Amino acid sequence: MKIVFLDALTLGDTPLTPIDALGELVCYPTSSPEEARARVGDCEVLIVNKVRVDRALLAAAPSLRLVCEAATGVNNIDLEACSERGIPVRNVAGYSTEPVVQQTFMHILSLMGNAPYFDGVVKSGSYSRGPVFTDLSRPVRELDGRTIGIIGMGTIGQRVAAVARAFGMNVIYYSTSGTSHCTDYPSVSLEELLKKSDVISIHAPLNGRTRGLIGAAELARMKRDAIIVNMGRGGIVDEKALAVAIDKAAIGGAATDVFETEPVPENHPLLHTRHPELLRFTPHTAWASVEARGRLVARIADHIREFISAS
Repeated sequence: MKIVFLDALTLGDTPLTPIDALGELVCYPTSSPEEARARVGDCEVLIVNKVRVDRALLAAAPSLRLVCEAATGVNNIDLEACSERGIPVRNVAGYSTEPVVQQTFMHILSLMGNAPYFDGVVKSGSYSRGPVFTDLSRPVRELDGRTIGIIGMGTIGQRVAAVARAFGMNVIYYSTSGTSHCTDYPSVSLEELLKKSDVISIHAPLNGRTRGLIGAAELARMKRDAIIVNMGRGGIVDEKALAVAIDKAAIGGAATDVFETEPVPENHPLLHTRHPELLRFTPHTAWASVEARGRLVARIADHIREFISAS
């Protein structure tokens, strides 16, 4: 069985041994649409992360029997076209919950504690030259007693809520689907969440209900010292509006792991604000702990193994 991975670079140096053991594995670091079509001619199992699986690609793969998404979201795959061909699509859910939660609080704690600034104070020698034993030139704010508003109370949102409670935070949430299925915490309107929250943490998918959910009007409703963290998808937050809010120091800060265009363009307004100290970025790495990538590969191998057994 020939297995083709069209964008294996997205998993870095993660060993693919569990998949390789199931057939002839051919990996390409990246694939343009044209390259992808040329590479799937005799492919039986296709693995993709961000490469689009559309009708043109499917037409170029007459032997294709299974598509494996090396992620949770399948918005890059034409599910209708696959269904018409009788090709099952398998994704992997739940493998990255813990690293996303961990990185969420990495950003929150960094913003609330001004971590990069104080690190620089010591490394630059400023602290050594100072007249007293401490540096109080930037505030360090506590999480205890503050309110976190979670947008999207799915599996990740609920884990963020549990960790927030361990820090002594009050938890409220807004259901982007309109179904407030989680009864452990108060479900509120978006307007109320924006008004009451000291920390806003986004863990929602990008769809018709969430695209542009947080724009200029919503940012204006936030507390002036509140921070917002987007660990969901680029496009949920209007990035130009966020850059304006940061320029004006109209909010306390923001962090994002995801961008509407990835990699983020060098001329992006968020990279050229007047107050970079109010921003924290990671390059879409919240999902990608070493352990999570290992779980992802193992589950893809499981999907292929189950497919072979059922064939």
